[in-house]
Amino acid sequence: MKDFITETHKQQCVDTLKELIAIPSVLNEGEAGTPFGKNIQKALETTLELAKRLGFETYIDPKGYYGYAEIGEGDTLIAILCHLDVVPAGDLTKWETNPFEGVIKDNQLFGRGSQDDKGPTVATMYAVKALLDAGVSFNKRVRFIYGTDEETLWRCMARYNELEEVADMGFAPDSSFPLTYAEKGLLQVKITGKGSSDLALELGQAFNVVPGKALYEGQHQNDLKENLKALGYAYETTNEGVVVLGEAKHSKDAAEGVNAIIRLIEGLSPIQSHPAIDFLLTHVGHDGTGGQLFGVIEDEPSGRLSFNVAGLTIDEQHSEIRIDMRIPVLADKEKLVKQLSETVKKYGLVYEEFDYVEPLYVPLDSELIQTLLKVYREMTGDMSPAMTSGGATFARTMKNCVAFGAAFPHTLLTEHQENERIPLDDLYQAMAIYAETIYQLLML
Repeated sequence: MKDFITETHKQQCVDTLKELIAIPSVLNEGEAGTPFGKNIQKALETTLELAKRLGFETYIDPKGYYGYAEIGEGDTLIAILCHLDVVPAGDLTKWETNPFEGVIKDNQLFGRGSQDDKGPTVATMYAVKALLDAGVSFNKRVRFIYGTDEETLWRCMARYNELEEVADMGFAPDSSFPLTYAEKGLLQVKITGKGSSDLALELGQAFNVVPGKALYEGQHQNDLKENLKALGYAYETTNEGVVVLGEAKHSKDAAEGVNAIIRLIEGLSPIQSHPAIDFLLTHVGHDGTGGQLFGVIEDEPSGRLSFNVAGLTIDEQHSEIRIDMRIPVLADKEKLVKQLSETVKKYGLVYEEFDYVEPLYVPLDSELIQTLLKVYREMTGDMSPAMTSGGATFARTMKNCVAFGAAFPHTLLTEHQENERIPLDDLYQAMAIYAETIYQLLML
């Protein structure tokens, strides 16, 4: 295998990455004239201008939802699925550097987006530039698709798929090597019902987090504490009330967490009742796999279903349970929905779908996966098997696409955290892998 990457490509990649990190492309829907905020729009326009300088033909959605850069010719389209939006910086006091200034320290490039997903995006773009500089002929079209809403609702890719050509194959450089060939379906639902005049709860935060704490502010705090003690559940007493403690995890790993909401309502149920509580304790309980509700739901490619009770609201007007499910790729989503809907109906509750993202599944023996694995293994010597995930990447927005890098098995994952960073050696190695991979895909 030829090494297409030169020192010039490495330096240009770092300089460009610094330029993009300096744009704080965090969602801000309140700014007029753009769907997701002026900084996200600036990141998109800056990236497309860079692509144009590298030799790509570019296009930007008139409404600003997405853009793409394309090079090559022919009927076959290879997609590189990237995103330019980032999560907020978090606690600035915990950063060793300015989160929106790319800083090299200890041979690592610090900055928000360095790992997720500006660093891998730029590395892949310069991988293509290296192929061009080496005189490689692009007999297929390679299209970088730049999303702007990946960290929230994926509205960018929904609009792209509504209006644009779907790729024949491709990958998202927004995960880990060697590659992820199956991603569970993501279903987020709300179970609504009547309110309560004597019970008020506002529990949980994001859909994708197992609640690690649950606060009770009502009049039965002493009785609740006695029940929690009898159950052996940890809690804290604060000025606000009783805080029941669990263990937070990502929803995809719900079975590994301890759901503080379930612990709280279990302690509360002998004191106060409500249909939402009755449903949760009878049919969900502490099982993060949905086993009490559905039985065992699993498949060979992607494992078992995960079921997270992410939030619970009860007030005078209404009640709402918020649930995040990661559904195995071969499971029947509609059958699960029907079963859940019929069960909650018995409690006077109503099923409402909030969001659904279809699963990703590309068979291991496919030409795409075999090509990517061969390149990665020959260039690294790492024979790790391809992976499955309960997480979600843009790869699942198109058929025959997978998540491929850019983090290595040894890489410390810092995305969404303070001091997000990418080791420069990893950046350069990923660039080399992407160059060889795209070269091999052109040869198919």
